[in-house]
Amino acid sequence: MSHDTTRAPSWPGYREVHRVTTLLRRESVGGMLLVVAAIIAIIWANSPASDAYFALRDFRIGYEPWHLDLSLGTWAADGLLAVFFFMVGLELKREIVSGSLRRFGTAIVPVTAAFAGVAVPALIYVAIVHTQPSLLAGWAIPTATDIAFAVAVLALVGSHLPGPLRIFLLTLAVVDDLIAIAIIAIFYTSDISLLPLAVFAVLVVIYGVIAHRARAWFARHAWGAWVVLLPIGFAAWAFLHASGVHATIAGVALAFTIPVAASRRQPEHHGMDLAEQFEHRFRPLSSGIAVPIFAFFAAGVAVGGGDGIMRALTDPVTIGVVAGLVFGKPIGILLGVRVLTLVTKVRLDPALKWIDLAGVGLLAGIGFTVSLLIAELSFPGGSPHTDDAKIAIMAASLLASVFASAVLLVRNRRYKQLEQDEEVDADGDDIPDVYQRPLPDAR
Repeated sequence: MSHDTTRAPSWPGYREVHRVTTLLRRESVGGMLLVVAAIIAIIWANSPASDAYFALRDFRIGYEPWHLDLSLGTWAADGLLAVFFFMVGLELKREIVSGSLRRFGTAIVPVTAAFAGVAVPALIYVAIVHTQPSLLAGWAIPTATDIAFAVAVLALVGSHLPGPLRIFLLTLAVVDDLIAIAIIAIFYTSDISLLPLAVFAVLVVIYGVIAHRARAWFARHAWGAWVVLLPIGFAAWAFLHASGVHATIAGVALAFTIPVAASRRQPEHHGMDLAEQFEHRFRPLSSGIAVPIFAFFAAGVAVGGGDGIMRALTDPVTIGVVAGLVFGKPIGILLGVRVLTLVTKVRLDPALKWIDLAGVGLLAGIGFTVSLLIAELSFPGGSPHTDDAKIAIMAASLLASVFASAVLLVRNRRYKQLEQDEEVDADGDDIPDVYQRPLPDAR
């Protein structure tokens, strides 16, 4: 009697799943996935098979009566990106409640930088296109920072940069996006439905009450969030989307309802609070699936060949967008922080240096998702200025990432060397040698 020795395919074992999820929790790995997805999209969108890419991006799926008959690209930008904003919201709330941002003097710095980083690029754009009033509608295109791309680049080039610098970028980018969403709602939205907006607010309250009342149960049962909170969160997102407000803000709103321990030395349950548990559980979903898919659909912009590039180079819209993102963002951020420290008693975190802020300011010039959305809303359908604005956003984002990386890589090497110096103890007396070097001669 013969026995079949072939084995049927089986689900990956715990070790394999654990290894993959551990990798995806590293921001550098998530950043590389995002960059790879964006490169694939750009190449495909400008290849002979570009029609297939745009057909896939524009394929519609959903239920129209709920305002959810959306293209795959919209599902990615409005839906999957909300998962990333949920993760950002969890981290920000923890910093506000028990971290560095709980102090007003610390939190006001990135908030001020965000407002200045929106105002200066807009003014630069207006100054460049003011002779053509029809182009003024695009003033908000260079105001937005793409938080997903910016954080990804920072993760790739800044493994040894101080933690407060990342929190500064996160806070700045989230406030920047909130401002951009408000700009869209006020200046680029003709109709906001108040009833769906009110239902969204009620659902957020219900979501938060359940998260607080049952936090011990959610901490013990990992599946509880998927069964109880996810349906409520999805419904809240859907109603916000139906209201006409950019739906990614739902991720931040829901995250801010998750309970956080007031002190990191006294976590609420099982060694970590609920926000920390959620962040640990859902980060692989965000960095391994949601953000790369979003990048794949957002980055696919058709350049239009040599003729399209030459036309774009002479368009004031292109010049205004590039100047606003590449130069206006860092100038506005540094200027805003500098004025704040001069006219108030607020001071920078000792761990932050002005050159580090300059690197982050350049990084904030990576404008992608919201900038592309505003470009679509700024000009009439079929206008060549829309395509030129998209080309400008791509070019400016590339330049900003290169300039920022050049600055931050140098700073990263410097911080890495400092860490190594602090660990050296050649004489074995348990005191790092860097603290035992003689002071330089004062003469």
